[in-house]
Amino acid sequence: MQTDIVIVVTTTDSADAAHELARSAVGARLAACAQVHGPMTSVYWWNGGVDEAREWRVEFKTTVERGPELSDHLRGMHSYDVPEIVCLPVVDGAPSYLAWVRDSTRPAK
Repeated sequence: MQTDIVIVVTTTDSADAAHELARSAVGARLAACAQVHGPMTSVYWWNGGVDEAREWRVEFKTTVERGPELSDHLRGMHSYDVPEIVCLPVVDGAPSYLAWVRDSTRPAK
């Protein structure tokens, strides 16, 4: 069983940038909430070699319907040339929590 709720994930290079992405998305009602995790170390392939950086991860809870708009919002605000923006399905969850995500991401009238 899959719900209509998704988790959109990105990473960024500072706590300030992560919090700015989180606050802007929730303030625009593109996400019901955003959780900032970090710092963490990311190891990745970039420009022909292995690189390493300190990053912060942000997880946004939203609906399938609002996901593309949230992704566009993140791309527009992100400082990375190639930002990680992935969308993960929520298979199941507490009905009251899922309803809260839906209600919290309805566009303001």
